Amino acid sequence: MDNKLMLMIPGPTPVPEPVLLAMAKHPIGHRSGEFSQIMAEVTAGLKWLHQTQHDVLVLASSGTGAMEAGMINFLSAGDRVLVGSNGKFGDRWAKVAQAYGLQVDTITAEWGKALDPEEFRTRLDADTSRSIKAVVVTHSETSTGVLNDLKTISGYVRSHGALMLVDAVTSLGAAHVPMDEWGLDMVASGSQKGFMLPPGLGFVAVSAKAWEAYKTATLPKFYLDLGKYKKAADQNSNPFTPPVTLFYGLQVALSMMQTEGLEAIVARHHRQMTATRAAMRALNLPLFAADAAASPAITAVAPAGVDAEKIRSVMKKRYDILLAGGQDHLKGQIFRVGHLGFVGDRDILTAVGSLEATLKELGFDGFTPGAGISAAAEVLAA
Repeated sequence: MDNKLMLMIPGPTPVPEPVLLAMAKHPIGHRSGEFSQIMAEVTAGLKWLHQTQHDVLVLASSGTGAMEAGMINFLSAGDRVLVGSNGKFGDRWAKVAQAYGLQVDTITAEWGKALDPEEFRTRLDADTSRSIKAVVVTHSETSTGVLNDLKTISGYVRSHGALMLVDAVTSLGAAHVPMDEWGLDMVASGSQKGFMLPPGLGFVAVSAKAWEAYKTATLPKFYLDLGKYKKAADQNSNPFTPPVTLFYGLQVALSMMQTEGLEAIVARHHRQMTATRAAMRALNLPLFAADAAASPAITAVAPAGVDAEKIRSVMKKRYDILLAGGQDHLKGQIFRVGHLGFVGDRDILTAVGSLEATLKELGFDGFTPGAGISAAAEVLAA
């Protein structure tokens, strides 16, 4: 059946009908009073979501663009940065830093494992000269389904005095990311994740401490110069031509999120993560990340006795459900089930039931039929 594709990936994520309908309206002038009113409303909503009183700026970019902007605006060539890397995106931020001539030190963990906060403490304590200017951490490592202990790491960074730069692309809108409480200096995210929007908007939240660093930062920038965005945002505007219809959608999506409530959003994501993981266990499909490090955005599964790519192929062709595959050296070894953004309990049950049928079709008999559905339903009904 046409047009029935169900996205169960970490992005793009499903988009609610009210958001789609809002984006179907005619564009308006981005220098008009009407657009300024929208900017004022979405800015207030973004501050609510980030749990901050500081600036939250909107770029026409992906999450990678937001992260790049969040790194280059506060640093100078030759600055020393400490990057946590336990997956594809931690690796990416190290590469971005290197591209701009920064001196990059890394703290690594095996893919599928969480970063050890104590390694950050040890490295920062040893930096008595305070040569480390920033620490970069991916909160939810999308490539492996791991949630890093950002709260503890940021506490060590505050004690040291470096800037805390955070990739919250798949954690914001799925987990608490209290910017002010945790002392985060830059938080980057993208519209196609927990925001329940199509791709196209990047968000960069900036602390007062980061703005102080901006005054002396010398890395080259123009379109990604956040000073321009702050000056415009203070006037409820944008320095360049924004994707106006995406702002319509953002206005509605933030309203929907505020109606649901932040605690309820976080609880929903945790419940659906728990249900998904329970189902995988019941189907004898090994989980790639331990419970203590599980991301509420996505669950990575390392199937034994059945090919991960064949599972993805059958799920898409027969059931119109798109699962994510493994990246880099994990390609073909894992599949990833997204439960991020506009995903309901019904979607979890549908995906699990279809997965059971897929396993049966592929000749995998290492589970009791109905076990996955039963395990997920027990969690969802609790």
